Amino acid sequence: MKKNLWLLAIAQGLFLTNNVVFIAINGLVGLSLAPVAWMATLPVMGYVVGGALSTGLVARTQRRWGRQVSFQLGLAVAFVTALLCAFALSIGSFWLLVAGTLVAGYYSANGQLYRFAAAELAPASFREKAVSLVLAGGLIGAVIGPNLANYTRESMGAPFLGSYLALAVVALVSMAVMRGIAFPPEPARKAGADGGRPLAEIMRQPVFVVSTMGAALGYGVMNLLMAATPLAMDVCGMPFSDAALVLEWHVIGMFAPGFFTGHLIKRFGVLQIMGVGVALNFACIFVALSGQDLHQFLIGLFLLGVGWNFLFTGSTTLAMQAYRPEEKDKAQAAINFAVFAVMALTSFASGALVTTQGWALLNLGSLIPVGLTGAALVWLALRQRREAAQAS
Repeated sequence: MKKNLWLLAIAQGLFLTNNVVFIAINGLVGLSLAPVAWMATLPVMGYVVGGALSTGLVARTQRRWGRQVSFQLGLAVAFVTALLCAFALSIGSFWLLVAGTLVAGYYSANGQLYRFAAAELAPASFREKAVSLVLAGGLIGAVIGPNLANYTRESMGAPFLGSYLALAVVALVSMAVMRGIAFPPEPARKAGADGGRPLAEIMRQPVFVVSTMGAALGYGVMNLLMAATPLAMDVCGMPFSDAALVLEWHVIGMFAPGFFTGHLIKRFGVLQIMGVGVALNFACIFVALSGQDLHQFLIGLFLLGVGWNFLFTGSTTLAMQAYRPEEKDKAQAAINFAVFAVMALTSFASGALVTTQGWALLNLGSLIPVGLTGAALVWLALRQRREAAQAS
């Protein structure tokens, strides 16, 4: 179990390396190639839209061929699309770049399932910690991703061409790591047996609604502010090395807590830890609104990362209460579709808002989804307390 979890944590780290580099460079590359400035983050949006469109296909490949084959297919797509993005940049084609990131979303849809696979590699008593540990593997991406983008941006003539080529190498390394993981076999299904309850019935459960809101809105706010940060810092006249530093500490904030978030959830409860994540998101916004110096970007994005970790780890743990083993493929696909749909909206909005309305308005708008997430947590906590009182 430990070997499998550590290898999956490394795969998670390499997945986040891909994501961080995409976030760090796609907006800037898009800005240099786009017909108009507000379209700069369309390559970022393409990545998450591709993920949303791929969730159903990934669920089917997981169900038919299992975790190992599906994850390797995702990594093969990551390799090919990194080369496609490099080619698009070399010929100056904005729309080919968008198309490349759109197809790369298939890899993202697979990578979003690593955390659920972690729970299947551990006994029930260790699942919260397994999810948290694998998410902590994102620290690899925190260190490698920004530095990879920074050190390879001028290595091949055209800015960031070397970064895309480096991601192709990262995909190959991840394929080797994934090959060493022994995933449990898919449960046998008898011919004609159903796959559990209808998806609509699963989705109507309050615990499913709140866990999905926590994952989708938590990821959406994080993506909204993170995708806009390199552009906002560029507008402020800061060098890319500063943006890389801010993103590095942001991703450290996202994944360093993974070594203890599972323990905190077991000790204090999942809703309480998710509530702390909401409070940290509010703190991030207030810091961002206080000014636009390097230390404010750095502290705000670090708080945003820790808040995301508490919300996302908690949401993943909470979601496991909403579905049975035979229902996992469709339930996890529905959760990830919601995450990608919100991320697609925020990826586009981040570029459009920061280039037309500014960094301050972008942060003020973020108060709405953060407030909705907090309200949903309070509602579920009160409902569970009332049900517990009636049962006793």
